[in-house]
Amino acid sequence: RHCYKCPDGGGEGGGGSEGDVKGGLTDAQRGVLEKCVHALKHAKNDSQTLAALLLISRLCPASELDKPTLRRIFEAVGLNLPARLLVTAVRGDENSGLPPDELLSLGTALLAALSTEPDMASSPQLLTTIPLLLGILANGPVFNQQKREARDLDAALAADCYLVLTVVCALPRGPEQLLSRGAISALCQAVELNQTLSHEKGLTLLGSLLSGRNKDKAWSKHTPELLSLLVRLSKDFCESTDETRLGMCGQLAQFLPPAGVAVESEELKAVVGRLWEILRPMVQAKLTPRHIGSILVLSACLLDLYGWEMAGPPKFCCLLVNRACVEVRMGLEELPGNDLTPEVQHTITGCYRIMEAAIEQACSPGVPQAAAPSQSSIATLSLQQSRNMIIYLKRKFKLTKLLPFLINYTRSHLQGGILEHSLADWMVKMSIGEDRGAWTGREALRYLLPALCHLSAEEVPRKVLLDVDTPALLVDFLSQSWTFLRGKTSVASTRDPSMETACSALLNFTVTEPERVRKDSCFRSLEALLSEALPLLVNKPRLLVLTANCCTLGLMIGRLKEGGESVEAGQRRFLSSALRFLRSALDSSSSPGPAKVSLSWEDSWDDAAELWRLSLQALGGCARAQPSITTLIREEGWLRHMLAMLHQCSALPDQLTQDALQEKRCTL
Repeated sequence: RHCYKCPDGGGEGGGGSEGDVKGGLTDAQRGVLEKCVHALKHAKNDSQTLAALLLISRLCPASELDKPTLRRIFEAVGLNLPARLLVTAVRGDENSGLPPDELLSLGTALLAALSTEPDMASSPQLLTTIPLLLGILANGPVFNQQKREARDLDAALAADCYLVLTVVCALPRGPEQLLSRGAISALCQAVELNQTLSHEKGLTLLGSLLSGRNKDKAWSKHTPELLSLLVRLSKDFCESTDETRLGMCGQLAQFLPPAGVAVESEELKAVVGRLWEILRPMVQAKLTPRHIGSILVLSACLLDLYGWEMAGPPKFCCLLVNRACVEVRMGLEELPGNDLTPEVQHTITGCYRIMEAAIEQACSPGVPQAAAPSQSSIATLSLQQSRNMIIYLKRKFKLTKLLPFLINYTRSHLQGGILEHSLADWMVKMSIGEDRGAWTGREALRYLLPALCHLSAEEVPRKVLLDVDTPALLVDFLSQSWTFLRGKTSVASTRDPSMETACSALLNFTVTEPERVRKDSCFRSLEALLSEALPLLVNKPRLLVLTANCCTLGLMIGRLKEGGESVEAGQRRFLSSALRFLRSALDSSSSPGPAKVSLSWEDSWDDAAELWRLSLQALGGCARAQPSITTLIREEGWLRHMLAMLHQCSALPDQLTQDALQEKRCTL
């Protein structure tokens, strides 16, 4: 086993650098070395080759040899000898003169030494030995195939086999060479049988094979073996101590299948469910950056498989996204010139995937009502965290410079731009929502809406957005979305957060740019759209937040009308619906006790309360701008109803609500 390995690759002879070996040999040693190299090149049989090699290892330690000399020795030995030794050992040839286990040990040791030389590692001769090495690792040393004489796998022998395979894997086409020679099946079997070093080195090698572009190919070809391995590893993970789990997260992420592979497997679904159960308390714990990074990467991989469905309750989902945002921000705040470590880059990539998954969920067309609470929470966390990240990114990377391009890009899709079929198909495949229809062009703007909602509230980016006519784009989006929503048979049970966000962005423009609202024709189109939509929306309690957005937006536009304008038919229809909608928010049936939020508003009150108060404020502005509206308010009985409620009820749901009603009473 006294075989040579390159100084920088380690080995039994030592690990000195090239600076250490210059002049390290005496003249006598050099003379013997040259004779031995000559003997290696002209050896007539394996015995002479081994004798010369043994003499070199005794007289000239590897630490005293430079790389060119080692390369000469390796080339003189060649790969034929270790290959013959392996084949002879496996066949159990009784005439070999050495026991099979010694032949095997010597052959693998020679291969391990030779593989440290790059030219040798990529040699076809060495590649032909890979199936033999894999067989040894999977089944142990089996001598004489007829007798199937198996023995325990020696640790040194296993280490040499793994060294050769690891060196090959590091070659440009190494992973493909190993995959084509059965590495996945053999290594999975080695782990399953708990063979020597299978967990220490076998899993590491498997992880390398399953990284990058080969992962899809490996999983599609070896699904049963890899799924069985994943079940075993996840079981070990769940049964380990907390400290051990922290170190296993990074490794476990490597063995998860790529999205779309074996998704229908109930076994895989059970594994993902168990992993989430273990990860939830870990995400909530106080951890070092290194540990939280591997946990977030594993969480991102699990989201790729089944989305938010199995992640956990909404509060946990919010926490997960929040921690991802924090890690991204910390990573981006590295001082200029400080390169991010590969681990940090890997963590940030996983965090971006978590944030992306949250935004995809928030922008999905809708979910069944049974899932509405989770959907609402995901939508809320997505908007909040998006705003936080946008604030930071805008400051650090001058995001406003990208706005003209982004707006024009989304407009080209929204207003009839034709997508390439491949892109459209890809986007449909990437959609998380259950309603995965054709890519219509609205989806491009959906992803930008959270940013527009924030940026439209700030002066500098808002001016940029106005220059590229963003309000007209948003009105067009609302119009198309309303047409789509109205045509759906399941309209009563769906909620579209993107329409709500578009209304919020338009509301920002309405509040901050009154002159633009008065002059821009797109706001006249918006008024017509709201006059059509609101009378229908007030009868859809499950779309209450969207209704509140439309009501508030229409009233805020109405307060900007000139004083002499009369109430048009469309505006009258809108105001009548708005008054009926606002009146339905509070229930005074328990008088003389306190008024309550009505049953139809109760589930959405947190999202709609501020809009309701803002609508009351805007209603007063409409009455001041157009005195004839006051007559309409009285005719509708809204004012009488509110006055009676204030008089009869001992209290309102909260002080802000009471203040809003008191103010409107004085105004009207």
